[in-house]
Amino acid sequence: MSPAEGQGGLRDSGSDSYDRFIGRYSKPLAVALVDAAGIERDMRALDVGCGPGALTVELARRLGPGSVGAVDPSDTFVEACAQRNPGVDVRVGPAEALPFSPGSFDAALMQLVLNFVDDPYASVAEVRRVVRPGGTVAACVWDDDGGVRMLRLFWEAAVAVDPCAAGENKVMRFGHDGEIGDLFREAGLSDVATGSLEVQAAYVDFDDLWNPFVEWAGPVGQFCRSLDPERLAAIREQLRMRVGAPAGSFTLPARAWYATGRV
Repeated sequence: MSPAEGQGGLRDSGSDSYDRFIGRYSKPLAVALVDAAGIERDMRALDVGCGPGALTVELARRLGPGSVGAVDPSDTFVEACAQRNPGVDVRVGPAEALPFSPGSFDAALMQLVLNFVDDPYASVAEVRRVVRPGGTVAACVWDDDGGVRMLRLFWEAAVAVDPCAAGENKVMRFGHDGEIGDLFREAGLSDVATGSLEVQAAYVDFDDLWNPFVEWAGPVGQFCRSLDPERLAAIREQLRMRVGAPAGSFTLPARAWYATGRV
């Protein structure tokens, strides 16, 4: 699957597994998205598709838990988000039918969500409904052209061992520059701005990178577990060499595309 393997359709994978796999990139991405959205004190903000709460944590840190709402269709992620963010109003619900009143928020943010919702246009319409006039809407999606290096290197390693693995890496919606901005404009948002968010994640050692691939309940993990031990070991070695055969800690970069707009 693409670098967008971070959220949305993979709701049953569990918050701990998510954190070890792509979630370690979500925390710095949340900081970058909140900055891009211009979130300031005394605002009330909603995290749409909150997952286990990486963005919720950053919003609550800046605004206070009582000024933050969060929503996700997964009971498991809602429970995890609520545990991590005491005092935040966390509810179960899809992006297409947000369980909040019109004009309840000054801003609504969607981190790594748009490429997984059933109806992105209905989702943005719902976000517009719950944000007051003049309020801010922001969203981001991983760059689908290899923007998450750890996933790009994994699939390069997999294809080097088995060329048929290329078919496992699916193209996702809104993973290219400007696509979220186009959606926002079509949905009637004004003052739309777009750009990229660059982040990094740290690994203790190579096993800290490799083990979550095999443990992850999403498509990458399913692909790994479908392989015989010999091919899996070959992919592991290919990936280790592509990362630079690290003897200790290292970091890898990731890039997301974002857009902001006004209601």
